[in-house]
Amino acid sequence: MPTEFSNYEHHFDILHNMQDVVQDNLGYLSPVDKAWQPTDYLPDLTAGNWHQQVQDFRTPAQSLSDETLVVLVGDMVTEEALPSYSVSLNLIARDHEGTTQKPWAKWMRAWSAEENRHGDLLNAYLRLTGRVDMRSIEVTIHHLIANGFNPRAYPDPYNGLVYTSFQERATRISHNNVAKVAAAQGDPNLAKICLRISGDEARHEAFYTIMTGKVMEADPEGGILAFREMMRGLIAMPGRLMYDGKDADLFDHFAVVAQRMGVYTVHDYAAIIEHLIKTWDIASRSVSGAAAKAQEYLCKQAERYLSHADRIADFQRGLPPVTFSWIQGRAV
Repeated sequence: MPTEFSNYEHHFDILHNMQDVVQDNLGYLSPVDKAWQPTDYLPDLTAGNWHQQVQDFRTPAQSLSDETLVVLVGDMVTEEALPSYSVSLNLIARDHEGTTQKPWAKWMRAWSAEENRHGDLLNAYLRLTGRVDMRSIEVTIHHLIANGFNPRAYPDPYNGLVYTSFQERATRISHNNVAKVAAAQGDPNLAKICLRISGDEARHEAFYTIMTGKVMEADPEGGILAFREMMRGLIAMPGRLMYDGKDADLFDHFAVVAQRMGVYTVHDYAAIIEHLIKTWDIASRSVSGAAAKAQEYLCKQAERYLSHADRIADFQRGLPPVTFSWIQGRAV
């Protein structure tokens, strides 16, 4: 085993011994022949009335605010950077051949296939509505994938499970809230699309949360230390390195708009931490030494973020508008 992994050999053994549990939970994936596909939610361009279908699809999208478009584009760009996430999470599956039939590898490949539809569908939606500058968005996607992604999981595979448990829940919340906004602004097509994607994220969240829970049962000290390691700083957002060739702080500006709209907020961040603490029964785990200190640290994190949430929200509401190339340079 390479030197960088030697300290975590026991963690890899734990995950390897969970293969049967992973196999039992592959039902959180949809069989391909029963899974939804992006075309199910888009105009049929092969139909004789395709022009009318496109027009009917475009009309409600005209009611979406610039703020909604910015958040939607940011979410779509994040989904489109799937290759980076698949590469980083192979730390868990260790599917070096690319076709291994072990349960962890089967999950990761099928998870990637399901996630791939999200970016495809949102990309097609935005392209057909004509509301945004697609070339600027394409440049942003190109930059984000080229810039890579560091979830701070390496070299401990437990970190990857903690990360995905957190991030899948965060993504579910974000897409679900965009669906609510879209419905309120009069676009049922986008609302339906975002709800469908949110449903996928809920299934994926359930899987990763269960698997991390099994780690906590098998190796509570290692699991808690990994959880603490991931919570030492802010969870790395998947789109953190997005760049449109103009705005070096693009992700931060997108995140401010999402916070202002209530799509994804500091309150949500704190609520996710609290949820995971309770779900994994962190407070009741019998641990000692460094793990006990990590346990105490973790149990205070949700309260810590909540204590700053309103102040951060007030500060962000006072920030001046920022222009986004995604919406032809308009400011929000």
